[in-house]
Amino acid sequence: MSEKPVVQLIDVKKSYGSQQVLKGVNLSIMEGKTTVIVGGSGQGKSQIIKHILGLVRPDSGKVLVYGKDISRAGKRELRAIRANFGVLFQNAALFDSMTVYDNVALPLRERTRLSEAEIKKIVDRNLALMDIIGSDDKYPAQISGGMRKRVGLARALVLEPRIIFFDEPTTGLDVAKSNEIYRVFFRTQTQLKYTAVIVSHDVPKIFKLADYVALLHNGVIHSCITPEEFQLSDDPVIREFVETTMGQLYSSEMEGEL
Repeated sequence: MSEKPVVQLIDVKKSYGSQQVLKGVNLSIMEGKTTVIVGGSGQGKSQIIKHILGLVRPDSGKVLVYGKDISRAGKRELRAIRANFGVLFQNAALFDSMTVYDNVALPLRERTRLSEAEIKKIVDRNLALMDIIGSDDKYPAQISGGMRKRVGLARALVLEPRIIFFDEPTTGLDVAKSNEIYRVFFRTQTQLKYTAVIVSHDVPKIFKLADYVALLHNGVIHSCITPEEFQLSDDPVIREFVETTMGQLYSSEMEGEL
């Protein structure tokens, strides 16, 4: 089966006052694949996700999701498009006053008419998928940062979205916890076949999850290629990024499997 884009940014430009953040971004997100967006701090990586989610509208250009321009969608159409999305925020964005169970159940209670018995089946299944069974009656303050990320992912997956967005998913975690989260990401994406878009500074480890790496540089996507092509590229912009962030060439074969 040939790959097809489910999201396309076409010449997207965005300025805030006199600062032009996106200067003509062109990017295709392929169905069922994991695309990692990298780039220097302040380049506007999170702005790309905000545009795809319809939280920000471009000054010019198009943002197509399944062929529909989300940047020009009305409220009803925007809501329908967003039904395809799940988001894991940088800090997991859990509600402190709710238990783990209620945090995960919240989207089902707000957006469906399922009974509590049906909701429980779905929540239990997602908690099992995250390996956090037995934590459902705890509050976010009572669990570790890594577990909070898992709960956030369980909530993001509970409505079975087709596209999941991860904004700096391992921020605040140590190396061991980051690796645990990466293994959860890999397992769930392999099992559920969703399309993943990840903004991350955690190079090169994040490359182990990627099918494509998109480099945002000076307001444009300089390249969107496989991790192997990226790490072996002779392009001077890519080489500078690789050497600055990795120090030396990285080989995924040198590290353990997820």
